Amino acid sequence: MTATLTQLGQSNKAGDTKALFLKLFTGEVYEAFRNATIAKGLVQNRTLRNGKEAQFIHTGRISAGYHTPGSAILGSGNPPVAETTIAMDDLLVASAFVYDLNETLAQYDIRGPIARQIGQSLAEFYDRRIFRVLDRASGLTAAVTGEPGGFRVNLGANKEYDAQALVDGFFEAAARLDEIAANILNREYGNSQGNLNSGEGLYEIAGIKIYKSNNIPFLGKYGSAAGTAIDAAAVTGENNNYGIATDFTNSCGLIFHRDAAGVVEAIGPSVQTTGADTKVIYQGDVIVGRLAYGAGAVRVACAGAFRNLA
Repeated sequence: MTATLTQLGQSNKAGDTKALFLKLFTGEVYEAFRNATIAKGLVQNRTLRNGKEAQFIHTGRISAGYHTPGSAILGSGNPPVAETTIAMDDLLVASAFVYDLNETLAQYDIRGPIARQIGQSLAEFYDRRIFRVLDRASGLTAAVTGEPGGFRVNLGANKEYDAQALVDGFFEAAARLDEIAANILNREYGNSQGNLNSGEGLYEIAGIKIYKSNNIPFLGKYGSAAGTAIDAAAVTGENNNYGIATDFTNSCGLIFHRDAAGVVEAIGPSVQTTGADTKVIYQGDVIVGRLAYGAGAVRVACAGAFRNLA
């Protein structure tokens, strides 16, 4: 007696027996990327087609003044204009090889965890580059003549974990961004410490929403693909300046508006697998997650960073 094999990966009992598996795998990679990345929704994003870099135009301010009766209004404003360009970096990939026999013998799901690891590795690499761009932007001059550059707030020597120094730093940053510094609500911080005691965390300070990430260049760490210290020199394949370890020696936090940096993307998070011929030769599948993007500073006036300096 021969058992009837249920082909869970086959579409309507016809064709490739793994057709549905690939779609599921692609979805898992993208979902893992989306869940792991923080920076993607916090800066400007632009899709790049038919080019190797994108142009961001900056226009300076136009001053206002009172009208003199009888005089013609002929457009007295002549604001300076400048540009910032962001180039595409080389193709970013994360890959794994799944051996058919191992997949057959395993009593647990092999591809699901691999999909999540590929998505997470792409997301971590992506976030680290964007956060490094934002930190560097805090020390840059504006592209437009006369416009303010980025700013840095010194919390005090070795004060990166001091609660009061951080709160003061948030208010100073809010003032620098020309925002109204909202009062810290009692539910967030105060005599009872509110949600801090319940473990739910702190939502915002001075009207600035707080995010936590292990991928910011904290005191010069956590910048490379492997999660170790930031590289001491530029990395081959990066066509934008993401800085080196010494740029972030005293960095301990970021304060920014989404206009501070931009990302150009030519290939979004996606998956490729080897074809049938390669599968026969190697008896398995090479699974590749890929992403093509570049990141750079745009409006540096709204890019700020904390430093643990006096």
